[in-house]
Amino acid sequence: MSVNIVVVGSVAYDTLVTPKGKREKALGGSAAYFSTVASHFTKAGLVAAVGEDFNPDYLAFLKDRGVDHSGLETLPGKTFHWAGSYDDDFGDATTHKTELNVFEHFNPKLPESFQKPPFLFLANIHPGLQSKVIDSVQKPRLIALDTMNLWINITLPELKEAIKKVDVLFVNKQEAMMLSGEKKLATAIHSLLKMGPSRLVVKMGELGAMTATETNRFFVPAFPCPEITDPTGAGDSFAGGFMGWIAKTGDLSENNFRKAMIYGSVMGSITVENFSLDSYKNLQQEEISRRYEQVLESIRVQ
Repeated sequence: MSVNIVVVGSVAYDTLVTPKGKREKALGGSAAYFSTVASHFTKAGLVAAVGEDFNPDYLAFLKDRGVDHSGLETLPGKTFHWAGSYDDDFGDATTHKTELNVFEHFNPKLPESFQKPPFLFLANIHPGLQSKVIDSVQKPRLIALDTMNLWINITLPELKEAIKKVDVLFVNKQEAMMLSGEKKLATAIHSLLKMGPSRLVVKMGELGAMTATETNRFFVPAFPCPEITDPTGAGDSFAGGFMGWIAKTGDLSENNFRKAMIYGSVMGSITVENFSLDSYKNLQQEEISRRYEQVLESIRVQ
């Protein structure tokens, strides 16, 4: 089965301390989260780089999920390693260590089978690399891009150039303000849409997320999680659920994008309940459907 969606990003080790415990060198990285989640909807392929020290059990996990890892390159050196901690409120993580290692010189190489993807997701990497990937593939039906405040601060011209080439831009609320230079979300949305994408997805953490076009706005609440263990990767999981559903259905209607928002909320909630990607070792489709119906019921108006 050929891949239906390709993600270009990072595969990493995460060392974490949260109020629920500690994990050393857990499987992490944007491409790992996104592809694992998207694989519950469609055939996903990942493009990333790891070092010679990469744990073979993690590769086996991705294989078991049906992720096509032929774009995962093993380079001389060590795997990207991030260490951080969360306070009792599970707000933004405090970073204690970032060792880019082989990721510092990551130069995405897409296998031939990945060069005509119907759907493409550019995870949080240097915008120059994002543009390079876009230029190297035959025009997908939908291209989405995620970014972060680092790239907004130090590579703004390159980031704007990349954004011109995509259909969907993923940002959080703070990034939306920074990137647009606006002080209100409503005006920020208008400014960002003028940069090129036809749709925004604005992530708002525990409050939920919103998608916006020039003519539509839709808000989905976060699925209520009474027990949070590890918020790492929640945004990438949201994107994996959103894009996975769109890739599965191939339906680019407004109504289907709204369904995709609900699946994003659902998959983000599943991720945060355990460390790393542990939630996906035994996840059943019935649980995804149950949570989807619960979120849908919470926003339904009689």
